[in-house]
Amino acid sequence: MKKLFHLKTILFILAGLLSFTVCSQNEITLQEKAAQMIMVGFRGTEIDKNHPIAQDIQELKIGGVILFEYDVPSKSRPRNIQSPQQLQNLCKQLQDISSEKLFIAIDQEGGYVNRLKTNYGFPKMVSAQYLGTIDQEDSTRFYAKKMSETLAECGINLNFAPCVDLNINTKCPVIGKIERSFSADENIVVKHASIFVEEHRKNRILSCLKHFPGHGSSAADSHDGFTDVTHSWREKELIPYRKMIQEGMCDAVMSSHVFNANLDPVYPGTLSQKIIIGILRDSLGWQGCVISDDMNMGAITENFGFKESIAWAINAGIDILTFSNNSPDGYDPKVAQKVLNAIIELVAEKTIPEQRINESYQRIQQLKSTIN
Repeated sequence: MKKLFHLKTILFILAGLLSFTVCSQNEITLQEKAAQMIMVGFRGTEIDKNHPIAQDIQELKIGGVILFEYDVPSKSRPRNIQSPQQLQNLCKQLQDISSEKLFIAIDQEGGYVNRLKTNYGFPKMVSAQYLGTIDQEDSTRFYAKKMSETLAECGINLNFAPCVDLNINTKCPVIGKIERSFSADENIVVKHASIFVEEHRKNRILSCLKHFPGHGSSAADSHDGFTDVTHSWREKELIPYRKMIQEGMCDAVMSSHVFNANLDPVYPGTLSQKIIIGILRDSLGWQGCVISDDMNMGAITENFGFKESIAWAINAGIDILTFSNNSPDGYDPKVAQKVLNAIIELVAEKTIPEQRINESYQRIQQLKSTIN
C-alpha cells in the first residue's frame, strides 16, 4: 500500500512538471508581445517565404502590415497594389504565412486619399468633404458600403479611416485642402463618420478614427516636419472622439504628430502622455487600441531620435507603432527588426515598464478577436 502511495505521489509530481513545461512553452514571450505592437510597410505585389516581410511575420511575429499603391522613395508604381485579384492574392499570402491573425491595413478614405484607384479596377470613391457637403445619409452609406465590401473581398481588415478632423482651416495642406474632412461642424462629422464605421463593421472591417487630438486647424503638414497648432486648435476638435466613443462607434484611434503647447508644452500628440493618457484615455474614456500615425513622418524623425521616439510613444499610451517605410528618407527592409530591438532594449533598460507591453498586447489581441 505504501509503495502504491509513493508511486501515485511520483506520478502526480511528474504530471505537474509536465503541465508546467507545457504551460511554459505556450507562454507568450516579451519579444512576441512587443512584435505585435509593430506595423510596417513593405515593397512587393506578391510574396513568398523568402521575402523580407514574410520573415518579419513568421520569425519576428509582427502584428501587422500597411499597404500602399505608390512607392515614395523610388517615386514609382506599383508598390503593393495593381488590381483587385492581385491584391486579394497578396493579402491571402500574408495571412497564410502568419501563425495568427495579421492586421492588414490601408488608408482608404476616398477622394485624394485613395489607394484603390479606378485605373486599377476598383470602384470610384468620393471624398469625405463631398459627402459632408451634400449631407445625405444614404449617399454616405452607399459609398461606405461599397468601400467596405471592396476591402473585405481583397482581404484587408483594418482601414485607417474615417478622418474625423474638423475642417477649421480649409487651406490646411493635409486635411481641408485635399477634402479629407466631412465638415467644420462636429455634428455632421459624427453623423457621417458613424455611418462609415457601421458599414465597415457589417463586413468585419475595423476602422480607425483620426488624427487625435485634431489636425484640421493646422497650417502645416506633419508629414513634412514640426506642426504647431497651439494658436489654431479648438477644444471642439475633441467632440467627434468623445461622442463616438460614448456611442460605441470607435474601433481604434490614430494619434497625430501635431504639437499643441496648451496641451503639452514639450511633446507632440503621439509622444505625449498628457494627450494620449490624460485626454484620450482618462478624460474621454477610450481604453481600446491607439495606433500611431506614421513614425517615419518628418514631425517625428526631424525632432526626435529613433529609439527616443519609440520610448515616448509607448510610454504615452500608443499600442501599435506604424512605420510606413514609405517616406522620402528611403526604404529599410530591416525596419521591423530595428523597432523590435529598440523596444526590447528599452524594457531591459527599464525606460519602458514591461507592464506597458502587456497592456498593449492585451488590447491588440482583443481588437484582433473582432475580425475574421
